[in-house]
Amino acid sequence: MRLFLSRQTLAATALALAAVSSPAYAQQAGIQIALVDADTGEPAANVEVKVENAQIGFSRALRSDERGFVRLEGLTTAGTWQVSVAQGGQYQSDQQASVNLRANFTSSVTLRLIPSGTGGIVVTGRPAVTGINTVNAEVSASLDARELAALPIEGRDVIGALIRLPNVVPSTGFFPEAPSISINGSNGLDTNYLLDGLDNNENFLGGIKFPVPLGFTREVTVLANSYSVEYGRTANGVVNYTSPSGSNEYHGEVYALVRPGQPLDSNSPFPRRDLSGNAVGESFERYQAGASLGGPIVRDKTFFYANFEYTRDRNLQVVDAPALGVVDTVTGNNEFYLGSVRLDHRLTDDWTLGLRANIGRVTIERPGGALGGGNASFPSAGSDQDRFSTLVAATASYAGDEWSYDGAVQYSRFRWDYGEPVAGPGPQVTVRDPSGLTVGVVGHPGFVFDDLEESLQTTHRLQRKLGSHKLTVGADVIRSDFELLGGGNPDGNFTVDLTAQQLATLAGSGAGLGLTAQDVLALNPAVANYSVELRPQSFGTAQTQLAFYLEDEWQLSSQLTATLGVRWDYDSLTAKGGKGGDYDNFAPRFSLNYRPDARSSLRFGAGLFYGKMSYAVISDALQRNTTSPGFLAQLGQLQSLGIIRADADLAAATFDGNLTVSPACATVAECPSPDEVQNLRDTATINEARILNPDGYDSPYSVQLSGSYQYQATDTITLSADLIYSRSHNLVRLRDLNAPAAFAPNLANLTAANIALLQGQPDNAARLALAQSLGLVRSQ
Repeated sequence: MRLFLSRQTLAATALALAAVSSPAYAQQAGIQIALVDADTGEPAANVEVKVENAQIGFSRALRSDERGFVRLEGLTTAGTWQVSVAQGGQYQSDQQASVNLRANFTSSVTLRLIPSGTGGIVVTGRPAVTGINTVNAEVSASLDARELAALPIEGRDVIGALIRLPNVVPSTGFFPEAPSISINGSNGLDTNYLLDGLDNNENFLGGIKFPVPLGFTREVTVLANSYSVEYGRTANGVVNYTSPSGSNEYHGEVYALVRPGQPLDSNSPFPRRDLSGNAVGESFERYQAGASLGGPIVRDKTFFYANFEYTRDRNLQVVDAPALGVVDTVTGNNEFYLGSVRLDHRLTDDWTLGLRANIGRVTIERPGGALGGGNASFPSAGSDQDRFSTLVAATASYAGDEWSYDGAVQYSRFRWDYGEPVAGPGPQVTVRDPSGLTVGVVGHPGFVFDDLEESLQTTHRLQRKLGSHKLTVGADVIRSDFELLGGGNPDGNFTVDLTAQQLATLAGSGAGLGLTAQDVLALNPAVANYSVELRPQSFGTAQTQLAFYLEDEWQLSSQLTATLGVRWDYDSLTAKGGKGGDYDNFAPRFSLNYRPDARSSLRFGAGLFYGKMSYAVISDALQRNTTSPGFLAQLGQLQSLGIIRADADLAAATFDGNLTVSPACATVAECPSPDEVQNLRDTATINEARILNPDGYDSPYSVQLSGSYQYQATDTITLSADLIYSRSHNLVRLRDLNAPAAFAPNLANLTAANIALLQGQPDNAARLALAQSLGLVRSQ
């Protein structure tokens, strides 16, 4: 009840703030306009500029300050923004520029103004400069919807397209569905994914929560170094999606895409991967369809944009079990249902409200077998992986001449069932032939991993112009509640040794691919191992991430801008283990942006960047933990040796996690039932036990430096050179508290005669004993 009340209290507080303050960080953006006299190169002061967005009915007139700048914050990312010089002034009125805004970023526009001519002289205006960053030192690169549509993207996969950007490379993790990109060569799990500036991370391990499709991406940006204090929760890089929106004109798309496979697909000696990261073969097929539509609900006031995309991947795999009379193919299908909707409402000329919802239903089928054979898993041992995501965000923004404010409230939910058994609950049976080789796996997948994550986020940011300064103060809070049902198989996992006659019986039974665990167990084979999960329970804890930041953007001159900021982050997971949390995560950041002329900029940035902890660190320490007296006694011995602090609170570091027992039984008929093994808890052993760190945890962080030069050569070509430095600290690692001493084998005894002697031993036990006596191996 305490957890439930805390979540409801946070939700009520966040919604109250939303109602009172009308928040919109998610879709907030800004424009900085620099006016330069094209003849003298001096800033053009007191010039009237019009900022318009005809697609949403927005228009505002502003005057440049003494440094030639016009700044407007709190704008929506909807539509295309037009910047122009008002008629009748000292400069020609045909000076204008168009720009699409990026979520949570201030875009730069430079207008080189030509003084008004005299008589009949007509002067052609010089093009505006919109492709360089004249605000700060952020090292980033983007792909907009037009560029994404032009690229040959595999399966409309936006993340896969990011490898075309600087500082991004392909990545593989320790599980197939791990993030497919790495920024600056760091662990792909450490990247922070945002959608319209709001959290879009699967926080158990890391990676994207809702896989944003191409049809709901207006622009995607990779921030690699020296970004603002408004960004955090990573010591690495950030991927920020900007979603599309409706306008006064209806627009949309309908598409269908088919990849039919053979014989149209070319052969490849290398296995490729599907959108989920799993390997596919020559039989791979893909079918995709989707539609998008955006437009007005009330012209100039209320707009909508909706998108739905469906993908089905089909792949054949080989079940290779000749000893059981089966060498056949099975079909696996992966399905993606991705739906999104965004609403924007102009409450007044200053206030914009928004609502966004995203629902993803991704199912990855494991039908058994593998590519090209070599895998003896039958369909009865198959499983489905479900990755179900939901995001709902309410936003608003205020765009005043001096003040701007934005904030948001977002609820998100992620259900990750990694191994849902296709055949339902039951035992798993691994079948071995008389030589000890595995010839088949039937029944349950053998494990349970069903994770539920629910998160609530609220963000608020206030900005104020004070002469040559723009002050920003902000807060960002996320609370996530985790619940994991995990562990071994409560119905038992068997490893059985079949005789030649028993193998022949199964091979001749005609069961084929339909072979089940009960078919094998009915033969009452010899049992090599039998294990049962005693404690299949749901457990978890909450993670609260707090962030507060302050930033001063100081216009030192019309050409030089200095930005000084500090951010404080706290992750409640650092307090697990008993010593207390990591509260001193103050991250100062500094940047300089110098504009030698209207078409170029020089930038320098430096700062500290703190990251969050992966919940898996805590979850694994809970799941593989125990409070048994024997284990506590072993921890006490480690304390006496000084390996664990003598005053460490072992009660805070231990937990009753999963527990598996392996009763001895010669045949299946002699094995106790799962209900009967509950009395055998005292016989349970843990090969690798974990505890929470009694010393607590330190948040990872990095030191980053950057130097950059940008030059806009033409309207479509911008050249950039970036020199970046990033060094990470406090990265998570697993420490073995009772590691064995180093062992060096006696290579002098590795002679041809001894090898022949080892090969001549009657069984593995005798072979191991001889190898130990020769100093070639060491047992545990």
